[in-house]
Amino acid sequence: MGSLFRSEPMVLCQLFLQNESAYSAVSNLGELGLVQFRDTNASVSAFQRRFINQVRRCDEMERKLTYVESEILKDEIPMQEVEQNPIAPQPKELIDLESTFEKLDTELREVNSNSDALKKTYFELTELKNVLTQAHTFFADQETHHQVDTLDHTNLVANEVSSAAPTQHGFVTGVILRERILGFEMMLWRVCRGKVFLKQAELETAIEDPITGAKLNKVVFMLFFQGDQLKGRVKKICDGFHATLYPCPESYEERENMLTGVKTRLEDLNQVLNQTQDHRHRLLVNAAKSIRVWLIKVRKVKAIYHTMNLFNQDVTKECLIAECWCSIKRMPEVQQALRDASEESGSSVPSIVNRMETKEAPPTYNILNKFTSGFQAIVDAYGVATYTEVNPAPYTIITFPFIFAVMFGDCGHGLIMALFALWMILKEKQFMAKKTDNEIWNTMFGGRYIIFLMGLFSVYTGFIYNDAFAKSINIFGSRWKIPDRNYTEDPKFITLYPIEAYNTSSPYPFGLDPIWQSAANKILFLNSYKMKLSVILGVSQMFFGVMLSIWNHIHFRRYINIICEFIPQVLFLLSIFGYLVVLIVYKWIMYDATRSGCAPSLLISLINMFMMTYPEKPCNLRVMYDSQQYVQIFLVGLALVCVPWMLLIKPIYQHMGRHRYQVTHVEGQEEEHGFGDLFIHQAIHTIEYCLGSVSHTASYLRLWALSLAHAQLSEVLWTMVMKNAFSLFPGYLACLSVYIVFAFWAVLTIGILLVMEGLSAFLHALRLHWVEFQSKFYDGQGYAFVPFSFKAIVEGNPDA
Repeated sequence: MGSLFRSEPMVLCQLFLQNESAYSAVSNLGELGLVQFRDTNASVSAFQRRFINQVRRCDEMERKLTYVESEILKDEIPMQEVEQNPIAPQPKELIDLESTFEKLDTELREVNSNSDALKKTYFELTELKNVLTQAHTFFADQETHHQVDTLDHTNLVANEVSSAAPTQHGFVTGVILRERILGFEMMLWRVCRGKVFLKQAELETAIEDPITGAKLNKVVFMLFFQGDQLKGRVKKICDGFHATLYPCPESYEERENMLTGVKTRLEDLNQVLNQTQDHRHRLLVNAAKSIRVWLIKVRKVKAIYHTMNLFNQDVTKECLIAECWCSIKRMPEVQQALRDASEESGSSVPSIVNRMETKEAPPTYNILNKFTSGFQAIVDAYGVATYTEVNPAPYTIITFPFIFAVMFGDCGHGLIMALFALWMILKEKQFMAKKTDNEIWNTMFGGRYIIFLMGLFSVYTGFIYNDAFAKSINIFGSRWKIPDRNYTEDPKFITLYPIEAYNTSSPYPFGLDPIWQSAANKILFLNSYKMKLSVILGVSQMFFGVMLSIWNHIHFRRYINIICEFIPQVLFLLSIFGYLVVLIVYKWIMYDATRSGCAPSLLISLINMFMMTYPEKPCNLRVMYDSQQYVQIFLVGLALVCVPWMLLIKPIYQHMGRHRYQVTHVEGQEEEHGFGDLFIHQAIHTIEYCLGSVSHTASYLRLWALSLAHAQLSEVLWTMVMKNAFSLFPGYLACLSVYIVFAFWAVLTIGILLVMEGLSAFLHALRLHWVEFQSKFYDGQGYAFVPFSFKAIVEGNPDA
């Protein structure tokens, strides 16, 4: 746990890589994932770097492979999984790969282009076939057609007589989308003033769009009109509604001959399309066998050249110079990887590793696994630990799920949560193989071990509260005995009085006595119990955080902080809130049921402690114990002394002893501060700690509030849903109602109590760790160690 408690010691190295072995060296380091390279060419534009052309070639190859992969996914062809990690190909192998990808991309695009053209033609011929077929219906027979001609001729003669302007009869045919036909018809009526006759017929089957592949419902129409003016208007309206016009002969024989030719062409096109699709399918099936391996190789090569662009060249241009951060413990592995690269490339000059001295703060590197990574992510979300600072993650593994469980304590809900997380843990290999972009699922799956512990701790606290789906479990037998009385009120409103009903032989062995579930004063009792418990847990966690700060002071050799910050902070916290915890425990021990009427109020006692007044309490008592007045006067005085202790001694010592205060920044620069700056800086920290001790203690009362809220929501849900199901029908029919209502109760339980309440408790636990706990010792001003790793790059981590 050493690396998790404090980050790994890091060293800045300078690598001298020969030109012929640099590629292999970077490839080997990428497989190990142990070094984080620095950009030594920060002043050089990305387009002017040495290996930019190789990066562009890799981009082009990746683009082609991505296109092939998208076509494989479109056809739902299974791609062969990568069983072994393929190594990055050598530069001379890229030429063969590039030609293979170029040939595959060109052939596939040519096939797709031909297929699209054929589909478009097939689509148009299909519409034309439907137009010609419906035209037979529009022109029922030759006789009807002749009647229409006669009518048109009569109208033509009448027009010639009246206006002396000859008009011609005409018609157009085409297809239009079904959802546009109503507006199309209305527009024709308004623009042409009712002088256009429309016939329409909806196609029985939908036609597949050649571009999008969507199924289109279309309508065949035929428009009859007179004159060229109407003809122009009709064509403009058709264009406006994206209707497609097709030629249609007027005579039946010509239409029939044309229809026969269209059907013949459709049959020929169908055969050609099938052959084209078969050829495309075979092409994609062959590519699917190697597409994942090709993508991994290309991405590795691209990452290698991108990393080599970060390197500088020496004056002789015979070697590349790189700078990188590396863990001191892993240095032998890095040196061995460089030696292997020299042997693989046949280089006669070995690569050189030189340690560099720097004032720059190294990155923070904690060795993690799949269990600890989730808890470390919680800490890093607040801020990455400063280099070699105490890491809160190992303590968060226990405190975070426990604090959550205090607010979420329910055996039933905790068990469901634990089983859900256990299912994700058992199926983690399958879920990791099936990559998904669903952010909610990825978040839950990444925190599966956190959810599992939260569920287990919730089961534990649920047993402490004796709460399972708003019901108590009587395991050991209640230790309460209701006295014999003649109660006139409803039994559920009976108030339990411990002084007259408590069995003094022994208390309930574990958790709360189940009899409290039936008591009308249950909330009063749980309020007192959970409020005091919240204060004890909060003060304990804050005190633990202050104790952790001493490890930072010792490690960074800030011994003045131990005297001027750590000691007064501990004394201040314990003299007020530590004493409050002692009073809580003392009250629990000394005031049993027989003396509960003499029990003083802790809040009033704490206020009187600072007011230094001791009014008479119940039972004619002024104090809870002997010498209480003197002890409290001493503690208040000690707390007051700690304030100037934290405020003045450190800045005076720094100003008088060294005359300046040096603060080392990330760039290694130093700034001088006068006494005023030191005093203001220390005053801010003093005020923050003193006021924070009060507000943070009060903030832990959210443990009490959310615990009661969760229990009451669970009880309301049970009472208003499940309990009413028993009374819907009489006798055995109640089983049917319970069976039906259980579904609603289960959905509401999961949706409200598990998801919403669980998320609320999670966020509150997160705040308590970030603010109340970590603020006592955690700086969080570092930056994460992001090694050059092929594994992270292949998996799509953008930070790698």
